[in-house]
Amino acid sequence: MSAPRAPYDPQRRPRGPVTRRRALQLTGAALVAPGVLSGADPVSSASAADYPPTTGEMQGFVLLKRRRPASDVPFFDAGGAARHFSDFRGRVLLVNFWATWCAPCIKEMPYLADLQDALGGPGFSVLAISQDRGGAAVAEPFVRDRLGLPDLPLFYDPKLALGRDMGVRGLPTSFVIDAQGRAVGYLAGLADWSGPDAERLLRAVMGEAADAPLEQA
Repeated sequence: MSAPRAPYDPQRRPRGPVTRRRALQLTGAALVAPGVLSGADPVSSASAADYPPTTGEMQGFVLLKRRRPASDVPFFDAGGAARHFSDFRGRVLLVNFWATWCAPCIKEMPYLADLQDALGGPGFSVLAISQDRGGAAVAEPFVRDRLGLPDLPLFYDPKLALGRDMGVRGLPTSFVIDAQGRAVGYLAGLADWSGPDAERLLRAVMGEAADAPLEQA
């Protein structure tokens, strides 16, 4: 039996995302290719004037100038069934890419669970998508048993295909996808998704007109 992991220590671990180079140093594992939503136009400096609001804890959230359809690459549920973002059409999604070996990810997971408890329902869901190569066999007991988060919606991308297609360059990285299946923006690194700043941002997206036209980049 392997020794238990040491608890997260913010003095020893970075707050930002675990990059490819850092991941290789920590684990020897390959990470996904660089380039977040390649080809999209980011707003590099979000401010209170931006919509949706990106202040406080969400000041690192990067809005896209033009929303475009999110990836159609499949990911998987605990039973191995293929899922797509289109399966959740009509809901705003917070899609979080994470892994069990990523210390900032582990710190962030309870925030995601609290967010799901607060806003989860017909209009919103968190999708925590594991980048562990072991898939559900590794990530499911880690979250359910070790972290004690029985209700956080978990999905799996063991071949890193979805993360690669979305251009994730480090973990954790979170995307907001609107009810029409378009990427609103992203945040690279640890954030308190259970706080009022995140709720304001997400409620603004949830309050948008459901029949707004879909923009094509």
